[in-house]
Amino acid sequence: MELHEAIRRRRMVRSFTSDRVEPAVVDRLLDGARRSPSAGNVAGTAFVVLEGADTEQYWEVTLPGEDRTRFGWPGLLRAPVLVVVTTSPVAYAARYAEADKAATGLGSGPDAWTVPYWFVDAGMAVDRLLLGAVDAGLGACFFGLFAHEHPVLAALGVPDGWRAAGTVALGHPDHDDRPGRSAQRRRPPLPEVVHRRRW
Repeated sequence: MELHEAIRRRRMVRSFTSDRVEPAVVDRLLDGARRSPSAGNVAGTAFVVLEGADTEQYWEVTLPGEDRTRFGWPGLLRAPVLVVVTTSPVAYAARYAEADKAATGLGSGPDAWTVPYWFVDAGMAVDRLLLGAVDAGLGACFFGLFAHEHPVLAALGVPDGWRAAGTVALGHPDHDDRPGRSAQRRRPPLPEVVHRRRW
Protein backbone atom coordinates (compact mmCIF):
# COMPACT_ATOMS: atom_id res chain seq x y z
CA MET A 1 0.00 0.00 0.00
CA GLU A 2 1.25 3.50 -0.77
CA LEU A 3 2.04 5.58 2.32
CA HIS A 4 -0.33 8.40 1.34
CA GLU A 5 -3.18 5.90 0.98
CA ALA A 6 -2.45 4.41 4.41
CA ILE A 7 -2.45 7.91 5.93
CA ARG A 8 -5.82 8.72 4.37
CA ARG A 9 -7.40 5.38 5.34
CA ARG A 10 -6.15 5.31 8.93
CA ARG A 11 -8.84 5.63 11.59
CA MET A 12 -9.36 4.44 15.13
CA VAL A 13 -11.10 1.05 15.21
CA ARG A 14 -13.01 0.40 18.42
CA SER A 15 -14.55 -2.99 17.72
CA PHE A 16 -12.58 -6.11 16.85
CA THR A 17 -13.20 -9.74 16.15
CA SER A 18 -11.42 -12.14 18.48
CA ASP A 19 -9.50 -13.64 15.53
CA ARG A 20 -5.82 -14.10 16.26
CA VAL A 21 -3.21 -11.85 14.65
CA GLU A 22 -0.21 -13.82 13.43
CA PRO A 23 2.82 -13.23 15.68
CA ALA A 24 4.99 -12.50 12.62
CA VAL A 25 2.63 -9.66 11.68
CA VAL A 26 2.79 -8.23 15.21
CA ASP A 27 6.58 -8.46 15.15
CA ARG A 28 6.72 -6.68 11.78
CA LEU A 29 4.58 -3.84 13.16
CA LEU A 30 6.74 -3.55 16.28
CA ASP A 31 9.90 -3.56 14.17
CA GLY A 32 8.53 -0.64 12.18
CA ALA A 33 7.63 1.19 15.39
CA ARG A 34 11.11 0.75 16.90
CA ARG A 35 12.57 2.37 13.79
CA SER A 36 10.69 5.63 14.39
CA PRO A 37 12.67 8.85 14.93
CA SER A 38 14.22 9.34 18.35
CA ALA A 39 15.86 12.45 19.84
CA GLY A 40 19.59 11.86 20.10
CA ASN A 41 18.92 8.31 18.90
CA VAL A 42 18.05 7.48 22.51
CA ALA A 43 15.69 4.69 21.45
CA GLY A 44 13.97 5.12 24.80
CA THR A 45 10.66 3.57 23.74
CA ALA A 46 9.75 -0.04 24.59
CA PHE A 47 6.63 -2.12 24.10
CA VAL A 48 4.79 -4.50 26.41
CA VAL A 49 2.76 -6.82 24.16
CA LEU A 50 -0.24 -8.73 25.45
CA GLU A 51 -1.80 -11.30 23.13
CA GLY A 52 -4.84 -13.54 23.39
CA ALA A 53 -5.86 -14.42 26.95
CA ASP A 54 -3.02 -12.27 28.34
CA THR A 55 -5.01 -9.13 27.44
CA GLU A 56 -7.37 -9.93 30.31
CA GLN A 57 -4.83 -8.75 32.90
CA TYR A 58 -4.86 -5.32 31.28
CA TRP A 59 -8.64 -5.05 31.37
CA GLU A 60 -8.76 -6.33 34.96
CA VAL A 61 -6.72 -3.30 35.99
CA THR A 62 -8.35 -0.69 33.77
CA LEU A 63 -11.97 -1.91 33.64
CA PRO A 64 -12.74 -4.10 36.65
CA GLY A 65 -16.20 -5.46 37.45
CA GLU A 66 -19.07 -3.02 36.95
CA ASP A 67 -16.91 -0.61 34.96
CA ARG A 68 -16.63 -3.20 32.22
CA THR A 69 -20.37 -3.76 31.93
CA ARG A 70 -20.93 -0.01 31.53
CA PHE A 71 -18.09 0.47 29.01
CA GLY A 72 -19.39 2.01 25.78
CA TRP A 73 -17.04 0.12 23.43
CA PRO A 74 -17.34 -3.60 24.30
CA GLY A 75 -15.82 -4.59 20.95
CA LEU A 76 -12.55 -2.96 22.02
CA LEU A 77 -12.25 -5.59 24.75
CA ARG A 78 -12.05 -8.30 22.05
CA ALA A 79 -8.84 -6.89 20.54
CA PRO A 80 -6.49 -9.88 20.38
CA VAL A 81 -3.37 -7.72 20.80
CA LEU A 82 -2.66 -4.83 23.17
CA VAL A 83 0.62 -2.94 22.93
CA VAL A 84 1.45 -0.74 25.91
CA VAL A 85 3.89 1.86 24.62
CA THR A 86 6.37 2.85 27.31
CA THR A 87 9.18 5.38 27.46
CA SER A 88 12.07 6.22 29.78
CA PRO A 89 12.58 9.91 30.66
CA VAL A 90 15.76 8.95 32.54
CA ALA A 91 17.25 7.45 29.36
CA TYR A 92 16.84 10.82 27.63
CA ALA A 93 18.58 12.69 30.43
CA ALA A 94 21.40 10.13 30.47
CA ARG A 95 21.89 10.38 26.70
CA TYR A 96 21.98 14.18 26.83
CA ALA A 97 24.58 14.08 29.61
CA GLU A 98 26.97 12.39 27.16
CA ALA A 99 29.80 14.46 25.71
CA ASP A 100 28.23 15.13 22.30
CA LYS A 101 24.99 16.43 23.88
CA ALA A 102 26.15 17.87 27.22
CA ALA A 103 26.18 21.48 25.96
CA THR A 104 22.36 21.35 25.69
CA GLY A 105 22.02 21.33 29.49
CA LEU A 106 19.39 18.60 29.23
CA GLY A 107 21.50 15.96 30.93
CA SER A 108 20.76 17.11 34.45
CA GLY A 109 17.45 15.26 34.51
CA PRO A 110 13.98 15.09 32.98
CA ASP A 111 12.96 18.37 34.66
CA ALA A 112 15.45 20.24 32.44
CA TRP A 113 13.39 19.41 29.36
CA THR A 114 10.77 22.05 28.52
CA VAL A 115 9.32 19.62 25.96
CA PRO A 116 9.25 15.97 27.12
CA TYR A 117 10.71 14.43 23.98
CA TRP A 118 10.26 10.93 25.38
CA PHE A 119 6.52 11.38 24.77
CA VAL A 120 7.13 12.96 21.36
CA ASP A 121 9.21 9.97 20.32
CA ALA A 122 6.72 7.48 21.79
CA GLY A 123 4.00 9.24 19.78
CA MET A 124 6.01 8.72 16.61
CA ALA A 125 6.28 5.01 17.44
CA VAL A 126 2.51 4.88 17.99
CA ASP A 127 1.92 6.48 14.59
CA ARG A 128 4.12 3.82 12.99
CA LEU A 129 1.99 1.13 14.66
CA LEU A 130 -1.24 2.74 13.48
CA LEU A 131 -0.06 3.14 9.88
CA GLY A 132 1.52 -0.30 9.87
CA ALA A 133 -1.79 -1.80 10.96
CA VAL A 134 -3.54 -0.22 7.97
CA ASP A 135 -0.86 -1.58 5.65
CA ALA A 136 -1.31 -5.07 7.18
CA GLY A 137 -5.10 -4.94 6.71
CA LEU A 138 -5.73 -4.65 10.43
CA GLY A 139 -7.55 -2.17 12.62
CA ALA A 140 -5.91 -0.25 15.45
CA CYS A 141 -6.92 2.12 18.21
CA PHE A 142 -4.71 4.24 20.44
CA PHE A 143 -6.00 5.22 23.87
CA GLY A 144 -4.52 6.72 27.01
CA LEU A 145 -4.09 5.16 30.43
CA PHE A 146 -4.65 8.31 32.50
CA ALA A 147 -5.34 7.31 36.14
CA HIS A 148 -4.52 3.67 35.32
CA GLU A 149 -0.96 4.32 34.16
CA HIS A 150 0.90 3.35 37.32
CA PRO A 151 -1.30 0.35 38.22
CA VAL A 152 -0.91 -1.02 34.67
CA LEU A 153 2.86 -0.52 34.68
CA ALA A 154 3.09 -2.27 38.06
CA ALA A 155 0.87 -5.17 36.94
CA LEU A 156 3.04 -5.65 33.85
CA GLY A 157 6.33 -5.51 35.75
CA VAL A 158 7.60 -2.39 34.00
CA PRO A 159 10.73 -1.09 35.80
CA ASP A 160 10.51 2.05 37.94
CA GLY A 161 11.07 5.30 36.09
CA TRP A 162 9.32 4.24 32.90
CA ARG A 163 6.14 6.00 31.77
CA ALA A 164 3.28 4.81 29.56
CA ALA A 165 2.40 6.92 26.55
CA GLY A 166 -0.74 4.84 26.02
CA THR A 167 -1.98 1.59 24.55
CA VAL A 168 -2.56 0.44 20.98
CA ALA A 169 -5.20 -2.23 20.38
CA LEU A 170 -4.61 -4.30 17.24
CA GLY A 171 -6.79 -6.80 15.47
CA HIS A 172 -9.24 -7.53 12.71
CA PRO A 173 -12.02 -4.92 12.57
CA ASP A 174 -15.50 -6.15 13.44
CA HIS A 175 -18.33 -5.30 11.04
CA ASP A 176 -20.14 -3.63 13.95
CA ASP A 177 -17.37 -1.05 14.44
CA ARG A 178 -18.69 2.48 14.62
CA PRO A 179 -16.70 5.70 14.68
CA GLY A 180 -16.41 7.66 17.91
CA ARG A 181 -18.18 10.99 18.28
CA SER A 182 -14.91 12.83 17.70
CA ALA A 183 -14.79 11.45 14.15
CA GLN A 184 -17.63 13.83 13.27
CA ARG A 185 -15.47 16.85 14.03
CA ARG A 186 -14.34 18.76 10.98
CA ARG A 187 -10.69 18.35 10.06
CA PRO A 188 -9.36 21.80 9.13
CA PRO A 189 -8.39 22.21 5.48
CA LEU A 190 -4.72 22.63 4.64
CA PRO A 191 -4.77 26.45 4.29
CA GLU A 192 -6.06 26.79 7.86
CA VAL A 193 -3.13 24.93 9.39
CA VAL A 194 -0.23 25.87 7.11
CA HIS A 195 1.38 29.27 7.67
CA ARG A 196 4.13 30.21 5.28
CA ARG A 197 6.74 32.84 6.19
CA ARG A 198 4.81 33.80 9.36
CA TRP A 199 1.52 33.08 11.16
